Amino acid sequence: MNYKINAIIPAGGTSSRFGNTNKLLEKINGKEVIKYTVDAFNASNVDNIIICANISIMEELKKIFADYKNIKIIEGGATRQESVFKGLQAENCDYILIHDGARPMISTDLINQTIEMVKDKKALTVATKTIDTIKEVVDGKIIRTIDRSKLYNTQTPQAFEYEMILNAHKKLFGQNFTDDAGMLEAQGIDVYILNGSYKNIKITTQNDLDIAKIYLK
Repeated sequence: MNYKINAIIPAGGTSSRFGNTNKLLEKINGKEVIKYTVDAFNASNVDNIIICANISIMEELKKIFADYKNIKIIEGGATRQESVFKGLQAENCDYILIHDGARPMISTDLINQTIEMVKDKKALTVATKTIDTIKEVVDGKIIRTIDRSKLYNTQTPQAFEYEMILNAHKKLFGQNFTDDAGMLEAQGIDVYILNGSYKNIKITTQNDLDIAKIYLK
């Protein structure tokens, strides 16, 4: 059976922790951060890509992706949750992948693994095993050391059966979830793990951009 697979790339943030420029438009080897991200999806088995953009960069994105045939650029929302909801409403499909625009080291192979797994599991997130020792701290004092053997660091893409995640967004409309998998967890719906890559970092600070430049040489 042929399924329609779409991807939503939230790009509505203001990059307030990055500096005076939008991190998605920063260039590495002459290529914008978001272009690395989109190109990985464009080379995958995804059918269409929906970018939910901050209005301040929409015109620039339209220029960057002017020659791409399967990309739709829409205005994002005030929060990540609102941006994703707008993306879900923009076009129906069977399964949807949601990936941070600021994760340019995502591989096409991992995207395709995500697509195959979501057809079976219905809801999943790419994640990596936690390798650091984690401390719970209150008022600057360590309260306890948390057992890391069951801990994972969540990444994207996250992938869902379309109607399942659309209904979750409708039910939880107006809240401020920063993680789409968490919306399903809040409703008692099972979400599974696909082992990701430690290179798949999210660019938040200038230091992250420097790391990305090393990986993307």
